Amino acid sequence: MTLSIRNQLPGTITEVHAGEVMATVKVRLTGGQVLTAAITLEAVEQLGLAPGSAVRALVKSTEVSLATSRVEGVSIRNQLPGTVIRLTLGESMASVKVAVDGGELTAAITKDAAGDLGLFVGSDVVALIKSTEVSLATA
Repeated sequence: MTLSIRNQLPGTITEVHAGEVMATVKVRLTGGQVLTAAITLEAVEQLGLAPGSAVRALVKSTEVSLATSRVEGVSIRNQLPGTVIRLTLGESMASVKVAVDGGELTAAITKDAAGDLGLFVGSDVVALIKSTEVSLATA
């Protein structure tokens, strides 16, 4: 299956915490960072997810926010530090490719936000991703 989701980070499940309907799944990415996904318990069961399972973490570029440093006092669990390696500015939107340990992420943000953050190729950023916006696929 081919997907339009550009952000596909390989990793290994380290923890699964099941609730009544949803589960949080911790994934150690190839680069060593830990990403949290909040997915349905049904998905965990159907995919057979357990510690040691190889997966790909999938995130749409529109669900990746950027900051110029780590953000405190926010509920977003996933904060991946990286460096801008490509910046494409359109009339109203910007596409920002960020190198993170073990892979790359693309963020689709407004052109105004890119300007307000002072982004340029080579700038340090932190990619912010809500755990509910991370999907998992078996590798």
